[in-house]
Amino acid sequence: MNSTQKKEQIISPIMRWFMLAMILANIAASMYPMLLPIYLTELGAGIQQVGLVFTATSLVSLLLQIFGGWVSDSIGRLKSIAIGSIGGVIGFLAVALAPSWQWMLAALAISMFPGALVGPSFGAFIAENSAEEHRGRVYGITGTIFQITGVIGPAAGGLLMGRLGFQPMMFAVVGLYGCAAILRIWMARSMNEAASETRSNDLSISSFKTSISRMWGLMIGGGVLTWILLTDGVRDIAFRLSGELQPLYLEQIGGLSVEQIGLLGSIFAVATMLTPMISGRLVDKTEERVPIVLGFLFIFAAFLIFLNTLSFPGFAAAWITFGLGVGMLNPAYQSLISKVVPRNMLGVFQGVFHSSIGFVSLPAPFIGAYLWDHFTPQLPFQITAAVAVLSVIPIWFKFKVPGKQTAEASARQESLDQTLSFEVESGD
Repeated sequence: MNSTQKKEQIISPIMRWFMLAMILANIAASMYPMLLPIYLTELGAGIQQVGLVFTATSLVSLLLQIFGGWVSDSIGRLKSIAIGSIGGVIGFLAVALAPSWQWMLAALAISMFPGALVGPSFGAFIAENSAEEHRGRVYGITGTIFQITGVIGPAAGGLLMGRLGFQPMMFAVVGLYGCAAILRIWMARSMNEAASETRSNDLSISSFKTSISRMWGLMIGGGVLTWILLTDGVRDIAFRLSGELQPLYLEQIGGLSVEQIGLLGSIFAVATMLTPMISGRLVDKTEERVPIVLGFLFIFAAFLIFLNTLSFPGFAAAWITFGLGVGMLNPAYQSLISKVVPRNMLGVFQGVFHSSIGFVSLPAPFIGAYLWDHFTPQLPFQITAAVAVLSVIPIWFKFKVPGKQTAEASARQESLDQTLSFEVESGD
């Protein structure tokens, strides 16, 4: 009985509807990304042009995310997600119909719209609908459920593309995402979300400027947010050197088929489901930096496996290790952010933060492609691996929740006061 009541307190009814919509939407959205670089080459793009496509579309995404986070804070998470979902249907349809890689640039720019409005709202919605004492477990549970999308989506996308082609697969994406959009619109119209009293509902230019300046001030103020910004900026540069090139490495260097690449995505997602709840419990029992450090060590080990194999079983082992690491990271990062960012600014934080580090890492896919062409295909991945393992040093020393630090300092001061009091009394 107690266990059942506890579960009901952790995952509310509105959260269950929220997760159902996210599962439908992200099964659709995860069907094509691993296959997109391959399709771009089929449309006539070279390796460096693939890097250019992802660099250019990332710029659009960065600009939209700032706007999307502010909209989320102003009108509410559910309304923002509903608007973004309508844009998603249009964007995915444009991707399906793009006749060349140059046209794909415009189509992918449109498809960035749902990520800009939905992405900043996801973690914020969970934070606003959970208690701080078990927020780590909430992020762990929702993260595990969320990974269902990665199990089904990439495998389904690889199967459909392998048998029918990229365009029919994208039409399936449009249909499934459309179902999620309908559910999200219904939720926005019929459900009341938590923390609605923090919404300003003011979508003016002055409100936008105020939100951005306040958030930027917090991020450069020298606290935990500053260190998250610095470490994630360096990490994002390194990871984007190699991220979009992985499918091409698997195909051209590893000799894997499209179906096998899609299957790796599902293997990754299954592995990612194994650790979020462990990460959440570690967060609630210790602190966020413990699972974050463990996650980066897993990712470093995964790159070592990845760079020393040319077989499908070897790549599968690497993707399992990648999944374990990413599963450790996500709940801990979300929990840390929810504790150090004011609740009514969680959306704009996501936009400003990801845009700030994104602008710094904007040339990274193009640079990674250059390193591939002019040195070795392994070099971008080797740099990423080195950054992953070096990141644990600043993370361990700087990723501390201010409240915990204050509590520890108070405890030390109280202990010191008691000692001094004892010594004074003994002297009397």
